[in-house]
Amino acid sequence: MRKAIFPGSFDPITNGHYDIIKRGISLFDEVIVAIGVNAEKKYMFALEDRKRFIEEAFKDEPKVRVITYAGLTIDLCKKEKAQFILRGLRNPADFEFEKAIAHTNRRLSKIETVFLLTAANTSYISSSIVRDVLRNGGDASPFVPDSVVCKI
Repeated sequence: MRKAIFPGSFDPITNGHYDIIKRGISLFDEVIVAIGVNAEKKYMFALEDRKRFIEEAFKDEPKVRVITYAGLTIDLCKKEKAQFILRGLRNPADFEFEKAIAHTNRRLSKIETVFLLTAANTSYISSSIVRDVLRNGGDASPFVPDSVVCKI
């Protein structure tokens, strides 16, 4: 069974994340969306809300499971018996950042990182942009799945 972990803070999940997960479903038997917990980070949405947003967005997709975790992603991969880490790339800056993490993870484990390029129509969307739109009273609905729109 080919399992992939798709880690992130998903604060909130965006249409870009949604696209990567949907495309990952065709590549893997299971995609585990893993919401990382960082006690030092200030989130806009509560962990339970972020988890619910993703679960609701994929409620009809049995190949997607949503969990939360703290610690190293490679340790989570070992615990879940996942052979792959799934990551989305929007731009060259993402590639450079993700490449360093992938090389580090590969050095520490046998876990492979699989990169998917974001779709052209979502490549400019990031959770931080969505949060900025929300903080300033803008309409973020074009950038997030319906499960998030209902909450905002």
